[in-house]
Amino acid sequence: MASNAMGATGGTAPQSVEHITRIAQNYEYNSSVPLRYWLRTAATLLREAQIYEREGHDEQAYLILFRHAQLILVHLSKHPDTKKNAEDRKALVAAEKEVEKNLSKLEILRPRINKRYERYTQLMRERESRKQPSRANIVAEPREQVLDPALSGVAEPLEAGANRDLAVQLARSELNRRATVRGSNGLSGPSAEELESRRAAGVWGDWDHSLKSDPNSNDRDLGRRVENIRSDFDHTNQFYGQQAKESEVPSSVTSAYNYPTVPRQKPLEPTASPGQIAILDKNAERHPPPILPPKEHLEPSRASIVGDSATPVAPSRPAKISPAPVPPAKIKPEENTRSGLDPSSYTFKPSAYLENGTPLRSVFLPANLRSRFLSLAAPNTRANLETCGILCGTLVSNALFISKLVIPEQTSTSDTCETVNESALFDYCDSEDLMTLGWIHTHPSQTCFMSSRDLHTHCGYQVMLPESIAIVCAPSKTPDWGVFRLTDPPGLTTVLNCSQTGLFHPHAEENIYTGALRPGHVFEASGLEFETVDLRPGALQN
Repeated sequence: MASNAMGATGGTAPQSVEHITRIAQNYEYNSSVPLRYWLRTAATLLREAQIYEREGHDEQAYLILFRHAQLILVHLSKHPDTKKNAEDRKALVAAEKEVEKNLSKLEILRPRINKRYERYTQLMRERESRKQPSRANIVAEPREQVLDPALSGVAEPLEAGANRDLAVQLARSELNRRATVRGSNGLSGPSAEELESRRAAGVWGDWDHSLKSDPNSNDRDLGRRVENIRSDFDHTNQFYGQQAKESEVPSSVTSAYNYPTVPRQKPLEPTASPGQIAILDKNAERHPPPILPPKEHLEPSRASIVGDSATPVAPSRPAKISPAPVPPAKIKPEENTRSGLDPSSYTFKPSAYLENGTPLRSVFLPANLRSRFLSLAAPNTRANLETCGILCGTLVSNALFISKLVIPEQTSTSDTCETVNESALFDYCDSEDLMTLGWIHTHPSQTCFMSSRDLHTHCGYQVMLPESIAIVCAPSKTPDWGVFRLTDPPGLTTVLNCSQTGLFHPHAEENIYTGALRPGHVFEASGLEFETVDLRPGALQN
């Protein structure tokens, strides 16, 4: 919770490692989700951690790496699929090796984070001892500060809705830079780390040894490796050691932990605000950048469909983060063209909250994506067949940008749409370093709503990325489209625990889903570029 004092001084307080690790373990896990999907979620976490490291935010990098390790060691090592599938066992061993590599990063980040936190608390004590503050200037204790590590040390977080033009410029600049880097790396072929990461995601690899080996031997080897690394991980962080003994993790979703924050380019005065203190500390701790994780893989995408018009309801909001008193100066287009924009100089603050109080990062949606999708779906729509597409993109400055509309190979009826040949979809996303941010589908003759089948489909997206969205297009009805997410609670847990089948089965809970656009965490952005990739056989690429 951001106090009034924080609003007055600007910025947010640094967070302790103990607080960050507590947040990192607060996510929804369900063993009924196939292991291969969870492994892709773990790979996506590493992809996000790579961006956080590159943008210079220690707190978020630590949180994501810790969550990745906790997910692998505490949950996935016990997943029932490890006893059923040799490929899953092999992929889990590869993912566990990633944890082993990341322990050194956690050891490097932990003292830096605590040093900033301890310095901040000391300065606050000294300030309070020098004078008796008036009620208007009281600085809250660190435990009362904003709970989102994404905003730790950020003096002027950006409002997504008020800075769409800047968001478009940032996305264009950063996506072009990343494409150039990928192109350069591609000239010499994939690195050894990239090859290993592809195996870790289970997309392909040499599974011959695993398939030919004694399954019981594999289980014993995996068990030994997990226990050895878990022991190292316990040594890395004593707080984790206490939590790892718990058999259950709090059942709230992962959204609060996936928010990178970034330092300002210009140093600020050390006594002005907690955020400025943290920024100065970061500038004083310049060091060679840590080795970045290899390119990883995305969670799978499976689309089934149908639809009814639910009135978008804004999620109940907890105490808000106080807005910065002075809005940051906007960058003129010509400045962007001349020198480029540095994503590490900006942070978009969360624009909405789950019902459990955790913040959601802003998602920027190209304004003309829907019309493009409807034109591709038109032949199916005329034949009363559904069409689905996958919304892919990336993370820039603590916001998610949809940059690709991927049309997978699929089979359709008037009420459903199922993806076919998922491996081709995964391979494409992996090759382009894409995150799966949601899906879009048509209701050729139904109204704009989320059917029970749609809810189960979207649950698979949202359990892996809380900001995931479902766009429903009903061109023959009014309203003709909507952007939705599951509530949490009760929607996500209700659907996860539902074992019913059928297209239109009821759920006991009400308020299963809600709108994500106006109000919500999704913003349409004119001028945001995107590419359409049609993977259906015989489709012409655009």
